[in-house]
Amino acid sequence: MRYVAYRDGNGAEALGRLDQGTVHRLRGIDRIDRTVPAERLADAEAEETGTDLAEVTLLPVAVPGKVFCVGLNYRAHVEETKRDLPTYPVLFPKFASNLIGHGADILLPPESAQVDYEAELAVVIGRAGRRISRADALDHVLGYTVCNDVTMRDFQYKTHQWMQGKAWDGSTPLGPALVTADEIDPGKLDITLRLNGAQMQASSTDRMIFDVPELVAVTSQFTRLEPGDVILTGTPGGVGFRRDPQVFLTDGDVVEVEISEIGTLRNTVRAEARA
Repeated sequence: MRYVAYRDGNGAEALGRLDQGTVHRLRGIDRIDRTVPAERLADAEAEETGTDLAEVTLLPVAVPGKVFCVGLNYRAHVEETKRDLPTYPVLFPKFASNLIGHGADILLPPESAQVDYEAELAVVIGRAGRRISRADALDHVLGYTVCNDVTMRDFQYKTHQWMQGKAWDGSTPLGPALVTADEIDPGKLDITLRLNGAQMQASSTDRMIFDVPELVAVTSQFTRLEPGDVILTGTPGGVGFRRDPQVFLTDGDVVEVEISEIGTLRNTVRAEARA
């Protein structure tokens, strides 16, 4: 099953099932958040009449209470950063206010001159839990979507903590659709990022150092996971900051992140006017 979050004709939030390019609005549910466990979503009825996907404004597919990001989770990315392989996942936060939908503009803040892209598989939690075992981890996953973990590198490396480079409002695309966990093996997905049509990243999720079950188990050890929470699973090698010469996002760029069996997340980069 595929779901999209969007704005209806009156500007209100809505959630719909996506069926071959047509969005069928769900009755009684307008977002995926902590109030919507997987069972409630599965039981929701959808309107028979639908709207063409191209006619709706998409929103981030979930409204998470918590966003966990994983750094250095592909060997090629670790190698390009010249760091040692981690023995425990490198974690940092983002916030719901950072997220934008498919088709929305990625804003270049006037304070940063080093805005970078990062293709990532996103995990959306569907069943709450604390201290979840690795064996049970996938039972707590609602589904998967695509993310571009946009990063302001000049702010990221101001300190040893990365949050100030990662948690800018309106910077992180998430979508376009959520595909339920029963349809996907998260360990066997091709992941690609294109910048203005040129391939910049290409890998497979089977090259993760810490896989999805491990990430669910680790994060739930120190905090309770709730429906709608999101885990961003890390990016492959090929980020702009580590290239020679370096590549950073500029006004008018088009960034596409494609993950097999899920879809393509596409956003245009625009300079944010200084207030």
